[in-house]
Amino acid sequence: MSAQSFDVKRAQVEFHNFASLGEPERASRVYREENRRRGAVLEAHREFLGPIEPFLEIGANAGHTSLMLENEFGARGFALDISADSLRHGYALMSEWGVPRGPIRMAGDALRLPFRDESLQCVLAFQMLSQFMDIEAVFLEVKRVLAPGGVFVFAEEPMRRLATLRLWRCPYEEQQTPWERTLNRWGLLPFLVRDVIGAGQEESFGIRQNHTMYLSDWHALVTKHFAAHEYSTFVPERGWLERGVKRAAVALDPHGSEWRAARLLGGTLAAICRKAGVSPKREMPEAFETLLRCPDCAGSLARDASETLRCAGCGYEATLDGGVYNLINGVDRKELYPGEREDTIDMSLAGHEARLTHGWHELEGVFGNRYRWIGARAGARLTNLRGGIQRLRMRGFVLEESIPAKIAVTVNGAASERTVARPGLFVVEIELPESPRYEIEIQASPVRREQGGKRELSVNFGLLQLLPMR
Repeated sequence: MSAQSFDVKRAQVEFHNFASLGEPERASRVYREENRRRGAVLEAHREFLGPIEPFLEIGANAGHTSLMLENEFGARGFALDISADSLRHGYALMSEWGVPRGPIRMAGDALRLPFRDESLQCVLAFQMLSQFMDIEAVFLEVKRVLAPGGVFVFAEEPMRRLATLRLWRCPYEEQQTPWERTLNRWGLLPFLVRDVIGAGQEESFGIRQNHTMYLSDWHALVTKHFAAHEYSTFVPERGWLERGVKRAAVALDPHGSEWRAARLLGGTLAAICRKAGVSPKREMPEAFETLLRCPDCAGSLARDASETLRCAGCGYEATLDGGVYNLINGVDRKELYPGEREDTIDMSLAGHEARLTHGWHELEGVFGNRYRWIGARAGARLTNLRGGIQRLRMRGFVLEESIPAKIAVTVNGAASERTVARPGLFVVEIELPESPRYEIEIQASPVRREQGGKRELSVNFGLLQLLPMR
């Protein structure tokens, strides 16, 4: 099994663009809270952490934590995410927060970091390691780019829970049924569900989650690759039941630690891991490209007057597009960032309306969360550019008052029907026979009349896309 499949990379590009600033007020509030939590972890281990410049944050999303490192910790560095779009959205966040300094932003792959060996003092990762089936592969790449004595910080990574029956998957609270919310308030729900609450939302996008790591597994991986470490564990205390179990586990631990509680109840782990060796204090060079390497041939990159990065060895080129360098290897970059094309209707891209035929209301939303409502029916047209059997992927949203929602999709005369049982985000996928073109007819119910009576609405869609069957 690969550490991360190409389909997962594609799903991450879509999800981070959609979610990073799709609800700006909510996202800003969440990002501030994440920074408070992450900043507290760094401060708690400040002496062990030492200097962190130049830093690299991988899986940076909108780069909000890199903004904290730049402006509150006074460090210079890089924010890297596989989604160039989410990093661009971070400029709006920077403006809203009124912070003067930002990181160098680049799209890149955590399994193929575009940095020279031993070029960085600190690598940070928050909520991203569990998206790899082979987490050790990321550790090895991080070790490669860390200087001797450098530090790898990871946090908010799930520890697998022993005390659960693993009966079913449960979504985030806003999509839970009333009885699930009650069980959650009591602290009973986590003793019943299969994995981390809400993991299904990311997986509905196609992002596979690796929730197989117990605390002991994380410890074994850290001690295998790093010379020294410090941990912070965050064991849940939702409701009276979890609080009681946690207190009992701590009381029974011979050292009075949370180790047994973490084994039983899971939670999240933060780790500060130091690489063997010692290196002199480093600063971010003005010619930051001297720290980089070509993602195709691992050769040196040069930066010209237009801020374009070029490899003299293989000709790889990355322009500064909207404040972001795209340093994903050339083959993947071409497929992950194809631009506007006739096998995709991405409402966040200009020109998508040319493939809509009837029944779509005006465009709404912001940044990567752009969408159109439909009434009882709507139509679209897509072209098979790759050939072969295709998979139609449709991403949408349904309100609670429309649950259960029925979505019937007819493609070239062949019908398929789905029922959406929970409110919020949904993804529908349908296998299609090979055809040069696909005429798509969507019927949705129930239909409600918008307040004021101007429009009939059922569900909305942000993406319709053809993907080859693998």
